[in-house]
Amino acid sequence: MTLREELGVGTDPDFDLELPPGWSRQSPDEASLRDTLAKVRERCMREHQPQVYAEMKSYLERSYADMQRAGVFAFFSPTDADPDTLALPASINASIRRADPGQSLDDLARALIRDQGAQPLLGDPRTLRFETENVVRLGTQSLVNHSAVYLTPIPGSHRRRALALVAGFARMPDSPADSEAMQSTRFLFDACVSTLRWTPPVVAPGA
Repeated sequence: MTLREELGVGTDPDFDLELPPGWSRQSPDEASLRDTLAKVRERCMREHQPQVYAEMKSYLERSYADMQRAGVFAFFSPTDADPDTLALPASINASIRRADPGQSLDDLARALIRDQGAQPLLGDPRTLRFETENVVRLGTQSLVNHSAVYLTPIPGSHRRRALALVAGFARMPDSPADSEAMQSTRFLFDACVSTLRWTPPVVAPGA
């Protein structure tokens, strides 16, 4: 019997998503950051853009630090250097959202519906979806960053914990939020999250 079993603490299931071509799951750790920076540096040096690399390095380091602070345990993004890869400047982050003390996810859901306009994803009441936006700076350029947030209860958590998937994508300030390109991006992420399936948990030996 493991320590978790002796304490009566269950292990949350893992999950899978059907991803766009060339996308994969990664962890927001130092090894992943080093690998990403190496790929960005190689591409920028090949195109004689050292300043772009300096800006991207700073941005990526902040992004990884933000993910770690936010409790992100996995993210999904384009990784394959292949012509068929859907090379969107976007990603999906995964973290755990917990209900406030003395409350359940039902209370959280009601608050999100009331305050954020959350709605069932593609009509499925098991997953709530809402979207936020804010202006960010990348070097000398301003971008409007969109976050499509998806929440679904974790099986076995008695509706106390939810898997939070956040799809981040951006647009230029003069580009409409409801342009065809933005709507296509929203549909892509909605379709990806709608394929979520739970899988047996992976427990490290002796955990």
